[in-house]
Amino acid sequence: MESHAWIPSLGVSFTLGLDGLSLLFVILTALMGAAAVLASWKSLGRKVALFHAALALVMAGIYGVFLSVDLFLFAFMWELMLIPMYFLVDVWGGPGRHKASVKFFLFSQAGGILMFVAVVALYVLHGRATGVYSFDYRVLLGTAFDPAAGMLLMLGFFAAFAVKLPVFPLHAWLPDTYTEAPIGGSVLLAALLSKTAGYGMIRFLLPLFPDAVRAFAPIAVWLGVAGIVYGGFMAFAQKDLKRLVSYTSVSHLGFVLVGIFTLTAQGLDGAVIQMLSHGLGTGALFVLVGWLEERSGTRDLDRLGGLWSMAPRLGAFGLVLTLGLVGLPGLGNFIGEFLVLSGSFHAYLAATIVAGFGLVVAMVYALRMFQLSFHGSPSGALAVRDLDAPQVLLLGVLVAALVYLGLFPQEVLKLLAALGASLGLTPGVMP
Repeated sequence: MESHAWIPSLGVSFTLGLDGLSLLFVILTALMGAAAVLASWKSLGRKVALFHAALALVMAGIYGVFLSVDLFLFAFMWELMLIPMYFLVDVWGGPGRHKASVKFFLFSQAGGILMFVAVVALYVLHGRATGVYSFDYRVLLGTAFDPAAGMLLMLGFFAAFAVKLPVFPLHAWLPDTYTEAPIGGSVLLAALLSKTAGYGMIRFLLPLFPDAVRAFAPIAVWLGVAGIVYGGFMAFAQKDLKRLVSYTSVSHLGFVLVGIFTLTAQGLDGAVIQMLSHGLGTGALFVLVGWLEERSGTRDLDRLGGLWSMAPRLGAFGLVLTLGLVGLPGLGNFIGEFLVLSGSFHAYLAATIVAGFGLVVAMVYALRMFQLSFHGSPSGALAVRDLDAPQVLLLGVLVAALVYLGLFPQEVLKLLAALGASLGLTPGVMP
């Protein structure tokens, strides 16, 4: 813990805290932030210093979200991520960057405003009930609400998290933004910004509004299932490789929502491991696709093909990361999805079956992507050079971390055990 008075008259403090849950995402942020810098090293042709300044500000906001104990500080850090990310997309993005950055800004700002209103309302309600006006998360725990007020406050927080995760149907900004962002921006968006939403749900929704969360859980689970299936079918329909990977995020992050709202220890563990695995695997995929586009000049699956024979190292990493999308045993994705489905099986059998069907769809779109990109005959005069040693090292570290999660998940589960106990989670439904 580290705490300093900020605005004492309003009960606002600059309070940061690190526990097992925060530690996991701080490590992920450090790793993927470095990956975003290194992946962009040779691709920036202009305003290089400004790019890294914007990236550093986004990183500062992400660290702040994962460490904030004061809710006012949390909301401040949540907004700090938004502005520099807007410029990362708008200044260094692709041909459709202006439309994509505005859409990202509007969706994110709308959700952020609703959350800030909920934060202030929570502050006022607690102050009126106890006489203590504070934004400190520890002070606000256990605040008694009228059921209707509790539901409205929970939905205010949920709106911001649902946009950022994103939750179907609030995902409309994601495909354009992920696709048009530069390599470093795509890595931050997919690997880290979406994780701030899942983290916020676990850190704030479950402990602050347990009654409202229980009432809302069936709706949230089915929204997650809808995202799993919808994202999978949309990924299958894409011919732009980067857009395809973008839609896989909608599908895989649907498992995070299902896991959190099963309100079981297994589901929570699965959601966290799924977030970590998605951050590593999809972040690495965006790095690989960005480098592939730099080498070939295209992301069109119809114009690719035969890449394995031209660039075997690139193909080998592409194969491992594709198997991660499928959820191959031995990789972190498998552990996350297995735990989520195990946690949801008893309470939401029908939803579990439909989500399992989503895994079949994932296998189809992932293998189709790999087949069209890396096998067959090259299209036209395509010539792609292979990865160099630093690039192999970067992707090798990310893949090694993904394999480590798949083989040694107990190291993560140990850090989460105390969290599940503090939330009252059991192998059954949250009491």
